[in-house]
Amino acid sequence: MTNEPHKTYDHKASEEKIYKLWEDSGYFAPEAHQSQAGNLESKKSYCIIMPPPNANGSLHMGHAVFVTLQDILIRFERMRGKKTLWLPGADHAGFETQVVFDKKLDKEGRNRFAMTREELWQEIWEFTQTNKKVMENQLRKLGASCDWSREKFTLDPKIIEEVQKTFIKLYEDGLVYRDLRVVNWCPKHRTALSDLEVKYVEKTDPLYYMKYGPLTVATVRPETKFGDTALAVNPKDPRYKKYIGQEIEALGILGPLKFKIIGDEAVDPTFGTGVVKVTPAHDTADFDIWQRHKNEIPGPKIIIDESGRLTGEVGEFKGLKVAEARTKVVETMRQKGILEKVDPAYVHQIATCYKCGNTLEPLPKPQWFIKMQPLAKKAIEVVKKGKIKFYPDRTKKVYFHWLENIRDWNISRQIIWGMRIPAWFHESKCVSKQSHEDEVVKCKEFVVALEQPKCEFCDAEYIQDPDVFDTWFSSGQWPFLTLGYPDGSDFKKFYPTDVMETGYDILFFWVARMIMLGLYRTGKIPFKNVYLHGLVRDKDRQKMSKSKGNVVDPLGVADQYGADAVRMALVVGNTPGNDIVISEDKIRGYRNFATKIWNVARFIAMYDKPEFRNLKTKPTSADKKYLAEVEKIHKQVTKHLEDFEFHLAGEKIYHYFWHTFADKIIEESKPRLSGDNLVEAATTHQTLQTILLKSLIVLHPFMPYVTEEIYQSLDDTMKNYKLLMIEKWS
Repeated sequence: MTNEPHKTYDHKASEEKIYKLWEDSGYFAPEAHQSQAGNLESKKSYCIIMPPPNANGSLHMGHAVFVTLQDILIRFERMRGKKTLWLPGADHAGFETQVVFDKKLDKEGRNRFAMTREELWQEIWEFTQTNKKVMENQLRKLGASCDWSREKFTLDPKIIEEVQKTFIKLYEDGLVYRDLRVVNWCPKHRTALSDLEVKYVEKTDPLYYMKYGPLTVATVRPETKFGDTALAVNPKDPRYKKYIGQEIEALGILGPLKFKIIGDEAVDPTFGTGVVKVTPAHDTADFDIWQRHKNEIPGPKIIIDESGRLTGEVGEFKGLKVAEARTKVVETMRQKGILEKVDPAYVHQIATCYKCGNTLEPLPKPQWFIKMQPLAKKAIEVVKKGKIKFYPDRTKKVYFHWLENIRDWNISRQIIWGMRIPAWFHESKCVSKQSHEDEVVKCKEFVVALEQPKCEFCDAEYIQDPDVFDTWFSSGQWPFLTLGYPDGSDFKKFYPTDVMETGYDILFFWVARMIMLGLYRTGKIPFKNVYLHGLVRDKDRQKMSKSKGNVVDPLGVADQYGADAVRMALVVGNTPGNDIVISEDKIRGYRNFATKIWNVARFIAMYDKPEFRNLKTKPTSADKKYLAEVEKIHKQVTKHLEDFEFHLAGEKIYHYFWHTFADKIIEESKPRLSGDNLVEAATTHQTLQTILLKSLIVLHPFMPYVTEEIYQSLDDTMKNYKLLMIEKWS
């Protein structure tokens, strides 16, 4: 060795220096690490697109998991000589970011609803750009060897344009439509949410039995009775067959009422009395009932507004929030003799906002929907044919089940922060007469196009839809967008990508949608392999949360114990698809392992004598056995990494280095190193150097900092390149 390592490994002094060495070398770029290193024996390309972290805060332990696993693969394949690209990026994260920004405004005593669209957009833009820089430096801290020159942001102009083109193509192909439907509406955030963003919570509420003339109806939502348009029963229910088609009179809170009784098989005869009130504007099932009986009963009657308050013809209850209105409606019914009885302990599932936890209001809203079944069919086919492999394999069943039962996707969001939908609406309802025909021609209600159109009849300019895309619609196109589809050279070289590594919790939100949209837009699969890691839990297998006080900050423990220790703690003992257990004790243990690697390197350096250089060494049978053993470990680790068995690869090299190399081989070598036989000492030292170098190579993807630091101290005669990160794997 040219320089003996310091007595102790100081990760704080090393990591920033080493990362700068890597980044300045240019070897993060796929072209550079091959051409500059002369490592050109392989013409194969290898690509991973980094799941873009949300640009609205710091990285958490879940981010540290994907950084570790993907960086292991990238460093492994780079050292194997492949043209390797790990492309980083960040997600504007529409709704998620606006929620975070709302909290920031609340602390400042401000409200986004009091700001103009332009003011809010600009403030959130500056907020995300600041966070993005912080996040990028945190990724560097964790050792991410990605090509920063290719970094992308979901709101880059070219990406916005291509996302809008996908929407236009879907519309032209008949796969996008606009429809008035009851959607999941969050009164706090005042936007619709997709079905996947609904969190169902079990709740115990009173079940109210209300008199409707000769019939009694059970409901948990008496406050919506002002929006009732009919009563419904199951046509097979013998109790109520005589009522079907009849109109009944009833006493209402605000006066007399008349309702038609309809028969619909969606009504559950075992619920309550078997009679249900139909409130099309404020219940999805009721909306569907109305659509089946449009010719018999009135349409939706909206009595709850976007802020969750009663509105319209509701008398004294106007302006009340839902919970308050429910209490007062029940009391009024009791006074008027309309309330028959109350079951105080009805257990049911309620839909809540996954971000704020508030109960969602079903509201009728015109929204943009994608027809998902045609897209899902092809996404199922490619996985069944084995074109995309899943790790663990069992997750394919979950994937198939969801796609086989998929519903159309509401991609409209009533927020400011995001990509505008390229749909344009006529500012006013206008009509004009064609000069050559005596008929009235109506202007188009809306036009789907990239550029602002003019009405062909009245010449008025159309106004753009204020809604933005669900952020998963844009991120669902991330692999081909980041590579410069359709004409970019990276797209031609690296697409389909090799691996999509992410958490199992976003299999539906993201992975399935990337497969569907990637196939639709490019005609190709977006990636060949999907590796799904678990959620990070504490030592007691509890979910991490600030309220529990069990959150482990990856950057905090990395600063204390070193990034290498954090990385190894996230790998060893953690199997694909299962939740990851992490604790400070575990991380501290792998800090000790980094120290062990350092001390072994120091020990070998101490015995590096100048007189060894010109001696002809004579390996003994023990030396040959040791060298064969490390080669066997190398092959086993290689196979584990090829099979995405990160935990087995990490455990294998950890146990070999500590228990075989350090505890056994080093100890057995000490007498030979310090003996009088110079040839024997030189041979022993050469064997130890060879094992050390091979171990550093195999350890490098897992613990890049300490291994690179040691590599820099090795004699040039031992190394093929200036950096371990481009050293030959074999």
